Amino acid sequence: MTEPTAVQPTPVPPTGPTGPTGPTGPTGPTGPVDPVAVVRVVLADDQPLVRTALRMVMTDTPDLVVVGEAANGAEAVRLVEETGADVVVMDLRMPGTDGIEATRLVTAGPTGARVVVLTTFDDDDHVYGALHAGASGFLVKDMALDDILAAVRVVASGDALIAPGVTRRLIKEFTDRPRRPSTAPRRGTEGITDREREVLTLVGRGLSNTEVAAELHISIATAKTYVTRLLAKLDARDRVHLVIIAYEAGLVSAA
Repeated sequence: MTEPTAVQPTPVPPTGPTGPTGPTGPTGPTGPVDPVAVVRVVLADDQPLVRTALRMVMTDTPDLVVVGEAANGAEAVRLVEETGADVVVMDLRMPGTDGIEATRLVTAGPTGARVVVLTTFDDDDHVYGALHAGASGFLVKDMALDDILAAVRVVASGDALIAPGVTRRLIKEFTDRPRRPSTAPRRGTEGITDREREVLTLVGRGLSNTEVAAELHISIATAKTYVTRLLAKLDARDRVHLVIIAYEAGLVSAA
């Protein structure tokens, strides 16, 4: 097994007189230009071939840089602390500390790193736990590499993402299960309006903002506004968290 390693980050291109903005420096001849925002990534997977494939494609991507590789969850947590990574691409099934526990430790840590779970379809029993642990995305390994890279960027920007179709699959599985008795109070949604409840239900079913807008005959901008309000009112960290809240509140069904 390949020894987990920290990888020396690629330096961000300079923005002074010799930087990418030209001879006039960061403002350039056409006004202010922001430096390239580089997303620092840790790859956590016990399969060296998976890590190698992701590292190779990220090497050719100027805004993504692999700063560490781990073969288990404990190494992933350590590398995040050492490198200040922005995103961890996390497998769920790893020896020792698994991906769920590692996700919980990473998202609870002080670095602010976000986690994208990258695993196989037969991991359904673990996905809900990973999302509860704080994962901001769930992707499957047979997705195109370009789609995986795009997802890393989305999560790094502060949004959340679940592979197309996977949300509906997960909701069906969870709603097909008998609800286990719990002494914990059901998450309340009393503070939201009827329209916001409609939006939350649709988000819980896995609809995008565009699909929510079409379903409710509103503009995409208005749909985004409702989602933003829901995030604030329900103290949700991202869209994936809203899916969990909708499920726990009983707003989604298997239909």
